[in-house]
Amino acid sequence: MIDEFRALHSGAVLVLPNAWDVASARLIENAGARAVATTSAGVAWSLGAPDGDQLSRDRAIDLVARVVSGARVPVTADIESGFGATAAAVGDTVRAVADAGAAGINLEDGAYPGLRPVGEQAERIAAARTAASLFVNVRIDSYLFGVGDPRTRLADTVARARAFVDAGADGVFVPGVVDPEIIAALASRISAPLNVMAGPGAPPVAKLAELGVARVSIGSGIAQAAYALAVRCAKEMLADGTYDTQATDLDFGTVNALLA
Repeated sequence: MIDEFRALHSGAVLVLPNAWDVASARLIENAGARAVATTSAGVAWSLGAPDGDQLSRDRAIDLVARVVSGARVPVTADIESGFGATAAAVGDTVRAVADAGAAGINLEDGAYPGLRPVGEQAERIAAARTAASLFVNVRIDSYLFGVGDPRTRLADTVARARAFVDAGADGVFVPGVVDPEIIAALASRISAPLNVMAGPGAPPVAKLAELGVARVSIGSGIAQAAYALAVRCAKEMLADGTYDTQATDLDFGTVNALLA
């Protein structure tokens, strides 16, 4: 699966609608996805924890193993910042994720607040690279968190990306960018496949591909939409005593059969 997943980053843009449990992964796969990516926020929420390095490593990896066991396509796991304070701990996490059957990982550089120093993050990437042959997709949160001087943010992000690729990253993920000019500049200046996070307000997938993007994911967007629907259904039932919001073209039997 690892070689198959790695190959998906060349050629047609890789579209990854993010999943957060086995059922969502199977539904996304059944919709035509060539691989499944987990969302750390959706995973954490589904397990009763907030996002942002609050979920324990064991619980996160158990969820990855469950998704892998249910999926027929490669799975890449969002492991937040690595579930460990040290580079060695990140390596331990990556080995465990590989043992769970994942084909790739996302590894964040956010330090809550701010970003990890380049050298420190490079050590964590190198440890991940040494631990397993998974596709290492390194997330740079400079745009997502608005870190640093906006006038130098592009150059700073590219410099971080280049250092991270030198440390062993296979791909670079820059969420929080929707401006086509900035996306094109990132794609042209970073030697590794570029991943952006899409959603309302972002260019369509076809346009992102034209700009040089190799991989498009959506983060917690689908999970948030699902939970928003749960809220609307509950409010209608509690306030009006009706159930119209539950109407859907996804029937019980379809979901049940995917998990049989």
